[in-house]
Amino acid sequence: MITGEVSANREASIRLVLRGPDGSDLELELVIDTGFNGWMSLPSKLVSELGLTWRRRGRGELADGSETIFDVYEATVVWEGQLRRVWVDDIDAAPLLGMSLLNGHELTIQVWAGGSVTIAARQ
Repeated sequence: MITGEVSANREASIRLVLRGPDGSDLELELVIDTGFNGWMSLPSKLVSELGLTWRRRGRGELADGSETIFDVYEATVVWEGQLRRVWVDDIDAAPLLGMSLLNGHELTIQVWAGGSVTIAARQ
């Protein structure tokens, strides 16, 4: 099970460890975005810091309805104690965790400041 907390701004977040191709680890906080159907997004600075491997270009629709094109990188994340390959969209915004990474899991959020966030594998 993965746990996190809801901030005073009502953002549900968790902390994860990402591993770059050279084996370097970076622990970071990701905000859960249920409107984002990708795996995760990171700003360019973190993509560079981890030395992630570029894989392709992606296209997405933003909340305001506009389209954007971005680079997609491969990373490894420690997920429930196991290493898991993920796709990272390079978007200059706060790090986000999307629905593709949550697929097959139950997400529970207590929506108040200090409320708990839990992500549990489907039984």
